[in-house]
Parts: sequence; structure tokens; C-alpha cells
Amino acid sequence: MILLDRVTVIYPNKTVALSGASLHIQPKEFVTIVGASGAGKSTLIRLLIKEEEPTSGKIIVGSIDYDTIDKSNIPHLRRKIGVVFQDFKLLPNLTVYENVAFALEVSGVKTKEIKRAVPKILQLVGLSEKARHYPGEISGGEKQRTAIARALVRNPKILIADEPTGNLDPKNSWDIIELLLKINRFGTTVVLTTHNKDIVDALKKRVITISRGRVVKDEKVGKYTL
Repeated sequence: MILLDRVTVIYPNKTVALSGASLHIQPKEFVTIVGASGAGKSTLIRLLIKEEEPTSGKIIVGSIDYDTIDKSNIPHLRRKIGVVFQDFKLLPNLTVYENVAFALEVSGVKTKEIKRAVPKILQLVGLSEKARHYPGEISGGEKQRTAIARALVRNPKILIADEPTGNLDPKNSWDIIELLLKINRFGTTVVLTTHNKDIVDALKKRVITISRGRVVKDEKVGKYTL
């Protein structure tokens, strides 16, 4: 569950990134968030992974109240939220397997568990045969699949996909969307941000529209209208 209650973010230069934004996302939902550049989508994501603090308002994710969470528990919170970005953010000197394993290594997971978990995730995203390839040796779609595998390997309850198809051609874009739908069917809450009107309209899922820091539309089966 994700709850934002009248959340406002005002930067030191007086820029208002979010203004009284409220939304409620249920567990296992697939929700698309749309809005023009600068609407506040990126700020929302940074708030959810606690890289940013609201000026006012309340944020609750699962049973965690962001007002009261201890700093020492923030890494634990972030393990519950997987994030995938447009630019992949893969380590070029590590193989596909090593990029995914790295997410577990930095969390202190034992080698035995890493060897069990990583192949399963690579199979889920269709990259078992690319495990020993480096990022420079695979396609853009495969890079994004690697990034998704890395985000999923810690078994998060929520997956945030921030413009995951922005650098991909239409075929690979749809492959990634199909993968996100598959992940959602397994019970993971998926929050997708995108500028791709065709994808939004074809999904026929809930669409939240943000404009100038405000939630201006929330439709159960929405279309891309800005």
C-alpha cells in the first residue's frame, strides 16, 4: 500500500515540485503515472524511496510511516521498493549475472543464497542465456531486463519503473511492458511512469495524471490526456 496525504515539496529556491498531492495505491495494483516534464513525477519517486523529504504532508508505504522511520531502517525500506530507470544504470565491467548479484552482495546476502536467487530471476526475465555477457554485448531491451532483474532480486513488494521504455524501440518497449505485467500478476505492486501514449492507452489500467505538482486526474481505466 502506498499513501500520500496532501504532500507538498518546496525546494529552497521556492520551486514547488508537489502541491498538496494525495494518492492511494493498493497492494498488487498496476498504476501508471503520467505528466509533462517537470510535473512532479520524479519528485514523487524520490519521496517514495526516501531520497527526498516532503515539506509537509504524510507518506505511508506498507506499514511504514515516513515521519517516524529511523534512519537506520531506511536501507530496509528501500529493499522493499525496486526501482528501474530509463538509462539502465548497469555497471559496465560486470556481467549480467554479476550486475544482478551485486544488488544482493551490497545487502550482505550470503553467497549460497545469491547463487540460488540470481538464476531464478534471470530465468523470469528471459536472460538465462545472457548471464555471462557484459552490458556492452547485449541489446537495449536486454539491458532493461537486466535492470529489472536487479530490482526484483531482493523480492520487493513494490516495483517503480521510471520511463523504462524511454530508450527503447517499439518492439522492445512492448516486451518490457509485458514483463512488468507478468511481474504484477505474481503479486508485485507496479508503479509505471511514462510519456508513451500508445502504451498508456493500450494497458487499460489505472492512470494518475500529475500537472504542476498536483494530482489532477485519477481514472480506474485511464488514457493519456495532458
